[in-house]
Amino acid sequence: MNRYPIIGIRPTIDGRRRGVRESLEAQTMNMATSVKELIETTLKYPNGENVQCVIADTTIGGVKEAADCKEKFRQENVGLTITVTPCWCYGTETMDLDNRMPHAVWGFNGTERPGAVYLAAVLSAYAQKGVPAFGIYGEHVQESDDDSIPEDVTEKLLKFAKAGLAVALMKDRSYLSMGTVSMGIAGSIVKDEFFQEFLGMRNEYVDMTEFVRRINEEIYDVEEYEKALEWTRENATLGFDNNEEDQRFTDDEKESNWETVVKMALIGRDLMVGNEKLAEKGYEEEAMGHDAILSGFQGQRQWTDHFPNGDFMETMLNSSFDWNGKRAPYVMATENDNNNGVAMLFNYLLTNTSQIFADVRTYWSPEAVKRVTGHDLSGKASNGLIHLKNSGASALDGTGQQKQDGKPVIKPFWEVTDEEVDAMMSNTTFHPANKQYFRGGGYSTRYQTKGEMPMTMTRINIVKGLGPVLQIAEGYSIELPDEVHEEIDQRTDPTWPTTWFAPNLTGDGAFTSAYNVMDFWGSNHCAVSYGHIGSELLTLASMLRIPVNMHNVKKDEVFRPHVWSMFGTQGLESADFRACSSFGPLYK
Repeated sequence: MNRYPIIGIRPTIDGRRRGVRESLEAQTMNMATSVKELIETTLKYPNGENVQCVIADTTIGGVKEAADCKEKFRQENVGLTITVTPCWCYGTETMDLDNRMPHAVWGFNGTERPGAVYLAAVLSAYAQKGVPAFGIYGEHVQESDDDSIPEDVTEKLLKFAKAGLAVALMKDRSYLSMGTVSMGIAGSIVKDEFFQEFLGMRNEYVDMTEFVRRINEEIYDVEEYEKALEWTRENATLGFDNNEEDQRFTDDEKESNWETVVKMALIGRDLMVGNEKLAEKGYEEEAMGHDAILSGFQGQRQWTDHFPNGDFMETMLNSSFDWNGKRAPYVMATENDNNNGVAMLFNYLLTNTSQIFADVRTYWSPEAVKRVTGHDLSGKASNGLIHLKNSGASALDGTGQQKQDGKPVIKPFWEVTDEEVDAMMSNTTFHPANKQYFRGGGYSTRYQTKGEMPMTMTRINIVKGLGPVLQIAEGYSIELPDEVHEEIDQRTDPTWPTTWFAPNLTGDGAFTSAYNVMDFWGSNHCAVSYGHIGSELLTLASMLRIPVNMHNVKKDEVFRPHVWSMFGTQGLESADFRACSSFGPLYK
């Protein structure tokens, strides 16, 4: 059972007695209490429970109280800290020097005993000691008895907390590689040092023959399997078989494939997180799982040339529901592309929503769409579209059948309704696998994502001599007229899901055209999240010391450690690379 990390709040104070400290105690502790209330009533853990904060037992006026606070936080499983103060404090005596967790400092903008003086001093100390910290300072002066948190401060506190929690949630968890390299895809090569040094994660490995063993020896919950198979038969709509007539599956083969892919879904989940039911069957070791917060399944080709593909398993595990009802997704990458899996994990931990894994498959210019279909692209699509499409781990939440204020969205599982689950299933078809790709059969998922959804496309690439680099592109899903979509979709594999994506263009760098966004993309896969979360990804990447080589986030939304400004204030992209290189991986 995983214990979620807690946010530690450190109220620092001017340690001088005989009137100074005493006059500031209430105001300082009120700041801490306000931050605690803000976070606990706004943010949630992946299981839907409210995020928890802990405040130091006393205000911190010197090194002894700082040490006492640190020990309390150690016992409470604190994964990130927020220091708050309305006044001058003794910088190096009150700061937290743990260089393996994120830190932020909020200095109150007031005139009586301005917290900005301490903020500047302690951020200087953090920089000098090589511990990057985030500075938070409200734009407008507040009265000393004003306990409210200004809007701009709130935004930064929550952005820091979300990203810091993502860092803490990954730490000491596992990436489970099921198989090895798929079809020579470089992203399938697992770089242990990347996971260990940048993410604080361990790597676990199983051969795909483990699925064969567990299927043959019934190392799964048979009662749950029967329930899952019945649910699948009742709810999964069988789509057309797109294979040539002499290559199509018989009814018996289809039924056998359903049985296998349902078992694979159970086994894939059990390998990740374990299943106490297996211990009851005498498989105590298997019951423990691999403590995996993320996994990848190789599939092609050694598995799929003989066995049903992993599409159903990947789709269902990444979705926010299954035969047991609504629940948190199990993040699993297609083709063991762990680089893209990490991007999925980043997105998921920042949003608590299911992710879409896709090929960055084709750029369709307005001219090409017009030539092929006679349709004129307009609005957000007027500069062209990127066709995102892959047979594998596209969560069913990507259909866009969830609604909020009448608009398509992707929600955390605890907000999804039963009606929305039914809508996601009824707007998805499951097609017998393309035998040219998947000789062993299986089922692929088909749907078209609803339009006008704000989305963020992202990807981790690893470059020799440079290390990991993150790419970010915010934009919108586009819904084409049915006849236009069908005309284009038939040119590729129509049994796979489609998301039409139009990136937001800025006129700078890679974002001068939709074509350039695809041209500058670093690999064949991407992770797509609901919402414009680029600024949060930038904050998270800076915590992990992963530079970002392309993004279209507005400058006033960029929030990185204060010391990043020491590497330059104009060319922010270059400064980010220099800062990440200088400080190095978080866990090295």
